[in-house]
Amino acid sequence: MVILSAEQRDLASSVRALLAKHANVRRAMVSDSGYDADLWRRLCDQIGIAALAIPEEFDGIGAGAVESHVVLEELGKLLVPTPMLGSVVLAAQALLAIGDTDTNSRLLPGIADGTSIAALCWAGASGWDEIGVSFDGDTLTGAAHYVLDGSAADVLIVVAHHGNDVAFFEIDPATVTRREVRTMDPTRRFAVVEFDAVTGRRLPTEDAAAVLNRVRTIACAALAAEQVGAADRCLAMTVEYTKSRVQFGRPIGSFQALKHRMADMFALVETARSASYAATNSLAADDAAVAKVYCSEAFSQVAAESIQLHGGIAITWEHDAQLYFKRAHGSAQLFGSPETYIRRFAQLA
Repeated sequence: MVILSAEQRDLASSVRALLAKHANVRRAMVSDSGYDADLWRRLCDQIGIAALAIPEEFDGIGAGAVESHVVLEELGKLLVPTPMLGSVVLAAQALLAIGDTDTNSRLLPGIADGTSIAALCWAGASGWDEIGVSFDGDTLTGAAHYVLDGSAADVLIVVAHHGNDVAFFEIDPATVTRREVRTMDPTRRFAVVEFDAVTGRRLPTEDAAAVLNRVRTIACAALAAEQVGAADRCLAMTVEYTKSRVQFGRPIGSFQALKHRMADMFALVETARSASYAATNSLAADDAAVAKVYCSEAFSQVAAESIQLHGGIAITWEHDAQLYFKRAHGSAQLFGSPETYIRRFAQLA
């Protein structure tokens, strides 16, 4: 059972109200940047969502992970494209985990107030279990794939490897080649960032591999929050539609078979919410992996049921159900497929 404080409920209400008034997902997803810069500015200035999980010493608010979860769940409900996941969660939390005070003092205030967009360059062509960039001294070569906010970022933090050694680097965006990649999900933008003997500044950290594992844990917990919000919205849309769609002289939502299917959807949403909050509260690797698997599969099932219960209208471009279906399957692969985590659990059993 998830119990939020009054302040956390007020935060959710404020984000929800602002999004209801200003968010236009379809306009944002076809924009050059892939998100609505004006909406992002409002969210940062009026509510301070980018500053929530950044400590006060770096001009943040210093709130906990739960507050970020609340925001991500609300953003997920409407599939709102923002730099929240890529810049504020991945990149900023990587910087905090690295713990270099000088770098954080220079970079985090801009991320916290939303004026700077950061991106974490990490995955190889086959996914997040592979580091796509190698280093030799301070020289980086290779390509990072699936980089969230990679095209819009003015701060690039790069994970690189040299044999079994892992390190983090700060790179001048002007020295790399960035290529936007469109995917099945039009509400999420990725980029390939290519490094051709680029010189970077190595960020000091005692154990870069442990930092990367910590970032993966935070990323999976944050993604689960998004997935729960989107699944919850799928359920609400479906219930509303079945109340208004009339067949055989009565609303289809009154048919017992459809009631059972929507009850199953409700159970999936609520259990996924519990899993996601458990991961956020503990930020333990095992809890985050469980949330990644369960929330990915729950969202995919709920989105598929939503398509079925809406009927033919759901697969038209004009209806949003198809956007949720695409987000569900795209998000399931983000930071590694559910099968990847299941295999890891099987090896530990």
